[in-house]
Amino acid sequence: MSLVRLDIKGISYSQTQSGAYALVLKEVKGERTLPIIIGAFEAQAIAIALEKEIKPPRPLIHDLFKSFSERFNIIVKQVIIHKLVDGIFYSSLICEQDKIEQIIDSRTSDAVALATRFNAPIFTYENILEKAGIYLKPKTETDLSLGIEENDDLNIQEIVSEIEELVETSGYQNESLEELNNKMNQAVEDEDYELAAKIRDEIESRQ
Repeated sequence: MSLVRLDIKGISYSQTQSGAYALVLKEVKGERTLPIIIGAFEAQAIAIALEKEIKPPRPLIHDLFKSFSERFNIIVKQVIIHKLVDGIFYSSLICEQDKIEQIIDSRTSDAVALATRFNAPIFTYENILEKAGIYLKPKTETDLSLGIEENDDLNIQEIVSEIEELVETSGYQNESLEELNNKMNQAVEDEDYELAAKIRDEIESRQ
């Protein structure tokens, strides 16, 4: 399977999904975008890294990870979004220490937050982009959004609408809070933290 390089196009706040943000990735040599729902903390971590002039008074967890890694000569070479299951993206960090390469599983939002700090390229597989990628028409009016500049050719509201349709079909909308809590506990027990985080976000959006 061929890898496709992605760039961070921006982050947009969803007006209807409480606490949800859309991380928009765009293929470098193409027109498809890959929208990913992330939480507020993760969105902040990515946005701060994109805005080079913003320096938090104390390091965020991703900044701490970078400082720790640099101290022990570990670098993040690249990020690969390698799997998509039930609307959840799974990613890996390709790291190197003393010329020895290691692969570390990561939530996609954390992987992107680290990629921005290490200036590491982000990739996904062609089959994932075919399945979840979105073609967008050029917009006719100006949209402003966090991380996306004026006169950009991306229609943010269209992206958010597409993402919300994916969320609505994720299978959680018709489940009770008790059922969601049981599923989240099971996901934690199975060490499927990406799934647990998604269910947590669904629970928080209802409270």
